[in-house]
Amino acid sequence: MTTSLFGTDGIRGPFGAYPLDRPTVVALGAALGAALREAASEPVVVMGGDTRESTVELCRWLAAGLVPAGCRIRYAGTVPTPAVAFLTRELRATAGIAVSASHNPMPDNGIKLIDGDGFKWTHEAEAALEERLAGNASPEGLPDPELEPDGALVESYVDHLITTLPGSRPLAGLEVALDCANGAASAFAPALFARLGAEVSVRCDQPDGRNINDGCGSTHPEALSQMVASSSAALGVAFDGDADRAQFADESGAIRDGDATLYLWGRALAERGELEPRAIVATSMSNLGLEVALRGEGIEVVRCDVGDRVVVETMKSRGLTLGGEQSGHIVHLGLSTTGDGMLTAIQIAFLVKESGRPLSELLAGLPRFPQTLKNVRVRRKPDLMSLPGVAEVAHSIERRLGDTGRLVLRYSGTEPLARVMIEGPEQETIERLAGELLTAIDGEIGL
Repeated sequence: MTTSLFGTDGIRGPFGAYPLDRPTVVALGAALGAALREAASEPVVVMGGDTRESTVELCRWLAAGLVPAGCRIRYAGTVPTPAVAFLTRELRATAGIAVSASHNPMPDNGIKLIDGDGFKWTHEAEAALEERLAGNASPEGLPDPELEPDGALVESYVDHLITTLPGSRPLAGLEVALDCANGAASAFAPALFARLGAEVSVRCDQPDGRNINDGCGSTHPEALSQMVASSSAALGVAFDGDADRAQFADESGAIRDGDATLYLWGRALAERGELEPRAIVATSMSNLGLEVALRGEGIEVVRCDVGDRVVVETMKSRGLTLGGEQSGHIVHLGLSTTGDGMLTAIQIAFLVKESGRPLSELLAGLPRFPQTLKNVRVRRKPDLMSLPGVAEVAHSIERRLGDTGRLVLRYSGTEPLARVMIEGPEQETIERLAGELLTAIDGEIGL
């Protein structure tokens, strides 16, 4: 089921413009509050968000609609999105709201809804809320409540992360470099690693409301790579704006994406007898090398469509423990209900520390097939294969690749982008093929 207000990961767009203008957000809060009142006589809503300068104001707009509807707000302040998910379940709240545009740059922001079990709302639930919203006029004259962060909420989340590793200082002596993306991890990740005993160096942990994801974090890991390569750090970690993703750099500075995390963590769980059934979930964008490597370990890779919500739904339907995306959004359902960059980071750091081996050596069994991922900005999003020029080029590429590669063609769910991913036998060949397809898309619907 599709909706016009919600995308693949909640609502997202430029702050102040529809759908993140005040009348729409207040109306959304009122509609959500009314829906929650049907499920609970005294609904409790956990709320928090990332470091964008618009986040607090969006939280207040939402509260302006929620409070008159009878909802009690538990405000966590600036926290990672997975902290909101954890607290929603931990407090047995009716719902959670994370205000964040994740890896998007400023001035974007967003709203992610979380159910009482800590999982993101389903598309069906979002569609029902949007239908309710469409049937009601925007409330007028509602004041924006003041919100005071409850520090105890954040402490319980960090304490939970620490309990996922054994002992009091399980990372003692391990040197780690962190890039906090000037986002939600800034106030938490360095302190978390230090409490676990690691020796920490940090960059981009000084958010000013506007510098989130600005040339840093998981979408721009180049500076982290150089930082690790020029130091004695055993690994580096780059978070995104709301810290639900983590990308790694090995000791040489080489960037290691979510496929590497799934490979390393999946093998470790299997060796400990904690991966039953012996399978993980990955999306259509994950490299074919992940399948080949894990097949050799007797571990199946179950493919699904792109999107962390789809990953979790697939995991739940198959009874699987681990899944994730190449972007670094990784979910361990035994430890969390959504992707958690800080949880992923300390788990991988512990595997490196426990093994006593370099990260590059631990990943030596993971081949990477030549792959390219290209984007083109678009002005609208029709079915790509309904565009004659695009379909003709795509079919031609598939014929030329044959059994030696694959093509994935899709839109971004959060930005006006068409994405082209091609795997094949030679990098030069797939780059040329991707260029042909980008040109065709740009000619039909490009900006």
